Amino acid sequence: MGEFIEKKDYFGVRFPIPRDLRAFIEILEKEGELKRIKAEVDWNLELSHIAKLNEERSGPALLFENIKDYKPGEKRGSKVFTSAFTTPKRVAIALGMDRSAGVVDIAREWMTRVTKGGKIPPKKVSDGPVMENVVEGDKINLLDFPVPQVYPQDGGRYFGTAVYLLTKDPEKGKEWVNLGTYRMMVLDEKSLGVQILKGKDADVMMQKYREMGEKEMPAAAVIGGTPLGFLTGSTLVEYGTSEYEIIGALQGEPVEVIESDLTGLPIDARAEIVAEGFIPVDEKEWRPEGPFGEYTGYYSGKAKEEFPKPWIRVERIMHRNDPIFWVTTVGRPVTDTHMIQSINRTAELWTQLEQMGVPGIQSVYIPPESGGRFWAIISIKQMYPGHGRHAGLAAFATVVGNYGMKGVIVVDDDIRADDLPRVWWALSVRYNPVEDTEIIKKGRSTPLDPSLPIYKDWYDRRLLVSRILIDATTPYEWERKPQVIELDKETVEKLKQRWDEFGFDWKPE
Repeated sequence: MGEFIEKKDYFGVRFPIPRDLRAFIEILEKEGELKRIKAEVDWNLELSHIAKLNEERSGPALLFENIKDYKPGEKRGSKVFTSAFTTPKRVAIALGMDRSAGVVDIAREWMTRVTKGGKIPPKKVSDGPVMENVVEGDKINLLDFPVPQVYPQDGGRYFGTAVYLLTKDPEKGKEWVNLGTYRMMVLDEKSLGVQILKGKDADVMMQKYREMGEKEMPAAAVIGGTPLGFLTGSTLVEYGTSEYEIIGALQGEPVEVIESDLTGLPIDARAEIVAEGFIPVDEKEWRPEGPFGEYTGYYSGKAKEEFPKPWIRVERIMHRNDPIFWVTTVGRPVTDTHMIQSINRTAELWTQLEQMGVPGIQSVYIPPESGGRFWAIISIKQMYPGHGRHAGLAAFATVVGNYGMKGVIVVDDDIRADDLPRVWWALSVRYNPVEDTEIIKKGRSTPLDPSLPIYKDWYDRRLLVSRILIDATTPYEWERKPQVIELDKETVEKLKQRWDEFGFDWKPE
């Protein structure tokens, strides 16, 4: 049985917040959002392909209970959980929100909890379910867990997809601990390759260890625990902010953590599986990793040609009894990777715009179809000439918008940011390309972007991308503005009262 937190959400309705993965699975099943797969499924491609086909039909979360070569009781776990966050409803469940909430509703609630409720640091405890089993030395074997081969051309089996990596800043000590979602390939039974891209928080920390003369950086790969760990580990919060504090704000109480006597890292006491160890900081000691079917829908990295990657020398594995291995299929949109990036980056972009003091923000949306990161839409209530440009340029200046974002579309407040048909309408009737387009020639990119060309010595050249701001608002300064057609409100209200008479199977809002 899992544990729950009672929390009053943005909609004024009380729903429990799952404190750990087991509670999340329990409530998903209760609400018809989980399917158990009891037939034997091969960890090699079959598992991921079933999950992907299910996700493309917006199907339920899946719990595989019979993995080939992994029978219950024979090895360390036989259950694999997938497709956790492929729909906004399941993200709402993790946050204890109304089940009808959409991406914009969830992002607004996230922004409200973080900005008004305040960040809540984690709380130390001495014990927890994650310590039910401690494996060290020669007994360590990462493949004792049902690690899947996700796509045909992947370089190997990926232990880390729905995972976060714990690292800490050596200068600030325990003050700043980062939770970052990085892919992790099994290199051998005691080694995990980790793709830590340049400029990411773990990379910044690793550089500091190197400058201080340290040979290794403590690290821990965490699977399970609070479902909000994976949700926040893949977002872009302000530099120096621990995602544990964001999780605390979202759930209204601190995450309970155990301070490891091996790495000194604070580990979620209710995690399912934790692989602890050390990352060599000297690039000469790094190892090949990949390729991997990334969230862009393309493979990235070639094991023989790609630059070497950091890797974790695993010195200890902790896990709960009968642990549940959590994975995501990644790949072409939309999977739960894209949905959570859409939600957490929408929420953080909105939060950062609020903190920057940009007025009039009505709603924000980063569509999951854009990889959950490359395009943003902002709805504003205009207050002055140039307000649309202000909002769009400010978005590019945020932590979220600065990394990888290619385009921002700004619309008026009569259009909700996630109302894509109306956004297209605004682009058609309120947008004049010559007057309303701003091009920024250079901005920070991700080397995973497949639209960027591959040259010799290509990596550094893929760190920059151009950007476009599309202002699809009616200019505030126009004295004579086009008149929008609107329905007569009195007539609409009268019709709503009689709607059942007309025989529709839906009702207007």
